[in-house]
This record gives sequence, C-alpha cells and structure tokens, in this order.
Amino acid sequence: MKKTTGSVKKPKYCRILLKLSGEALGGEAGFGINPESVHDMARQVKEVQELKVEVVIVVGGGNIFRGLQGSEKGIERATGDYMGMLATVINALALQDALEKLGVHTRVLSAITMTQIAEPFIRRRAVRHLEKGRVVIFAAGTGNPFFSTDTAAALRANEINAEVVLKATKVDGIYDKDPKKHPDAKRYSQISYAEALQKQLKVMDAAAFALCQDNRMPIIVFDFFKAHNLMRVVMGEPVGTVVTG
Repeated sequence: MKKTTGSVKKPKYCRILLKLSGEALGGEAGFGINPESVHDMARQVKEVQELKVEVVIVVGGGNIFRGLQGSEKGIERATGDYMGMLATVINALALQDALEKLGVHTRVLSAITMTQIAEPFIRRRAVRHLEKGRVVIFAAGTGNPFFSTDTAAALRANEINAEVVLKATKVDGIYDKDPKKHPDAKRYSQISYAEALQKQLKVMDAAAFALCQDNRMPIIVFDFFKAHNLMRVVMGEPVGTVVTG
C-alpha cells in the first residue's frame, strides 16, 4: 500500500520588502540598539528565508538620530538627514551581524558610498544577491535628504520587483483612530489606497504612499513583535491590514 503525503503549503509571496523602523531595534526603550530585539528580528527573517522567500530589508535610523528632529533643534535640515542616513547604516550592520550569526548570508547595500563596510546600491547586483539566496539590507535611505526611509522602502520595492511591502509596526494593523487612546477604534482588515488617503490614515508618508499607489504595490501593516507573525503574513494568513488598489 502506497503511503500518501499531504501537500506542502507554499508561501504566498516569493519576494518581499520588509520595512523596519529604527525604533524597533531599540526594544522597549525605542533608542539605541537592543541586541535581544535585533536577534528576535533576525530569527523571524530566517524563518521565511528558509522557505526560499527572497527577503529585502529597509531599516530606519530613528533609534539613533532623526533628521527632522535635528532640524527642529537647529541642525540644518539636509545635514540632519544625512546624519540620519548614517544611523540607518549602523542599524543595517547590526542586523547583518545578527542574521549571519544565525547562518543567513546577508549583504548590506548603501545608497551612500562607503565601500569598507557596504556595497554601493546597484539594482542588478541587489537582484543577483536575492537570486543567490542572500538577504539584502538597503541602508542610507534613498541617498537624498528630505526623503524618509518609508520612501526608500517604496522606491526599492518597485525597483527590485518585490511583490509586497511589509511594514513592521508595534500594532496589529491600521485603525480608524489611535487604539491606545480610543478603546472603540476600528481595525481595517483591508483598505484601498484612496480610502486611506481620504481618511488621512498614516500608513506611510505621502511620497512613499504615492509610489506604492501609482505602481499598485500592496502594503501590509502588521505587528512584527508577535512571534512568527512575519511567517504568517508570508504564508498568506489574514494578519494585519492590507492596503491595495
């Protein structure tokens, strides 16, 4: 008698862009680099990478320095933004270190040239790294002041033909109002770009959101700090809020 085996479920997405905030690397405090938090992130990334999912990460730098806040304290805005870009490189290196300690081959590509610690961003090189099974971390935003790492995430996702932007947050999706302040806040399981704009829901900044809308790039906002949630999103489970056309 032949032994039958059940079909193995395949991931819904084969190439994803994961957007991490800098504050996430700081743990509960939200500033500096918390090694335990970074390693928890790395473990979640490894889980999906082992499914042969191609993973690209864009990381912010708000746990170290944020250009806009610097400008409010007297630092020239463009200079402050460049300082913030350098903060994202520090975070990218911390994340790379955590991933490689788990045996995940990783490359950091920077929009600002610094060849001793990162490769310069070249789109074809990034795609080739993904095809070889490496996790790619994009650092230094877009390389231009006045653009956020949200915009960098939307831009890179479209450049490398990612299937989805996964925006990692500390809440389980998009709400019609702040759920911390309003117990009756309603969570959306799915929402259109137009509705999110009309209701002024802060999914991403305007430039990033416009890029995703124009190129029909879906965005999933989800709670990255719940164990195995990244895996669940990649497998197509109803986690978080999906923003589509």
